[in-house]
Amino acid sequence: MKPGFYSPAMIRLAYFFRTRSGWQRFFPALGAGALAGLALPPLDLWPTLFVAFPVLVWLIDGLPRRRLLPAFATGWAFGAGYFAVCLYWVGAAFLVDASTYLWMMPFAVGALAGGMALYWGVAVAVLNLIWRPGLSRLLMLAIAIALVEWLRGHLMTGFPWAAPGLAVIGMDGVAQAASLIGMTSLTLLIVLWAAMPALLGERNLPRGEVVLAIILIASLPAAWGWGAWRLGHAQDLMVDGAAIRIVQPNIPQGEKWLEGNADTIFATLVELSAQADAEKSLSHIIWPESAVPFYLEESMEARDIIGAMLGESGVLITGGLRRDRSAQGAQRVFNSIMGFDGAGNLILTYDKWRLVPGGEFLPLEWLLEPLGFRKVVTVPGSFNAGHGPMTIPVAGAPDAGFLICYEVIFPDGLVDPANRPGWIVNVTNDGWFGRTSGPYQHLAQVQLRAIEQGLPIIRSANSGISAVVDPYGRILRSLPLGERGILDSGLPRRLAATPYSLWGDVILVVIAGIAIVMVVALSLPLRRPDRD
Repeated sequence: MKPGFYSPAMIRLAYFFRTRSGWQRFFPALGAGALAGLALPPLDLWPTLFVAFPVLVWLIDGLPRRRLLPAFATGWAFGAGYFAVCLYWVGAAFLVDASTYLWMMPFAVGALAGGMALYWGVAVAVLNLIWRPGLSRLLMLAIAIALVEWLRGHLMTGFPWAAPGLAVIGMDGVAQAASLIGMTSLTLLIVLWAAMPALLGERNLPRGEVVLAIILIASLPAAWGWGAWRLGHAQDLMVDGAAIRIVQPNIPQGEKWLEGNADTIFATLVELSAQADAEKSLSHIIWPESAVPFYLEESMEARDIIGAMLGESGVLITGGLRRDRSAQGAQRVFNSIMGFDGAGNLILTYDKWRLVPGGEFLPLEWLLEPLGFRKVVTVPGSFNAGHGPMTIPVAGAPDAGFLICYEVIFPDGLVDPANRPGWIVNVTNDGWFGRTSGPYQHLAQVQLRAIEQGLPIIRSANSGISAVVDPYGRILRSLPLGERGILDSGLPRRLAATPYSLWGDVILVVIAGIAIVMVVALSLPLRRPDRD
């Protein structure tokens, strides 16, 4: 029998996809990419990856070598299907004020999915120049997808949402590997593991490649087992004296900025915050992103009410708009987090430094604004970016890091590396996205950030999903999407700095380097020893 672990049925399936061309190749690539998108929350159907990526491998097998355009089209189609499924929820933001923004929705959603797919198209085009049979091509595919995903998270402000590595949130113990290697390295491993069934479609796999493939496949259950062991030995310690209340007001986005609603919204937040519980003495109250539709810092009346609500030793941490006025009358507006003490004094300020393209500022504003395009969040001009990341002292609790909404999707630059915080406060307003997959994917990224950093994250979301996430990424308590309520909890203690928090994506370089060495080794001709 020839070396390998092939299957006659898989050989026939591989032949079918390898012999497709033109539109017959484009649509299977599109469908396979869409299937892969089901692996992400809220469905967490990660086994679909093990169907989708072998199809992509076989489609690339059948490409005419050194032809860039059909290779690019194949990779782009797979990426477009994947990102369309993963990112469709962005369109919900344009329905909040449909009379103004609805016409922009197909342009924005189509451009986002198609634009993100460009990275995968380039990856497959380059791979087609160096594609080889056997295990090495699976390694090359995993390296290429991981590298373009890293670029996608950095170029032009970056947008790393929907990385394949996020699928580990549905894979139980495997997610704990994020503490060692981070999301992008997990993307490399996920693609490699998922592409392995493509080897079942090969008759002539050399024995050495079979052995290496078995070792690589075995790393998946090994990661799963290590993660289960880590969770089984998890610490469940809480910070002494910290008693936190998260407020989820669930204000409909279409009503939030209507004239005359400001007092009602503020009263709702205060009422929820002051809800009595005879067994609890609260130390910190957390309100969501842009909690009230006015400049809270500038309202002495509101600050007096906050002081009375907090009592002598309480602290309110809230998202809100903040503005700086220059001596010449010009103003800069920030999306901020502010802290107030029991006297209504402003005791901390953090300004968002990673702004949402198209949401908080309009890229190429000089070109797009005359054509009628507008950013979704309406303030005069664009928001200004603050300075970050920052670790800020918080009375009654360890020093904290702060993340506003979109900032939590970035695995790098999450906290100040020179001053590691004891916890992270994340405020957000996912009310823009309704009951779509967006809020669930957003929460999954919070979980992954907690694992990567070994830090607890306290999350307040306007419409949900508010949660207390421990440093192992476990959701200790949460409020469902679309409900109004409060969530009382202690504050989990941080863990020691994780390998990923110390080394970041240097670990990706090491893992990619090891994979490249494997590719080179598999490419070397084997010499039989001379016989006397």
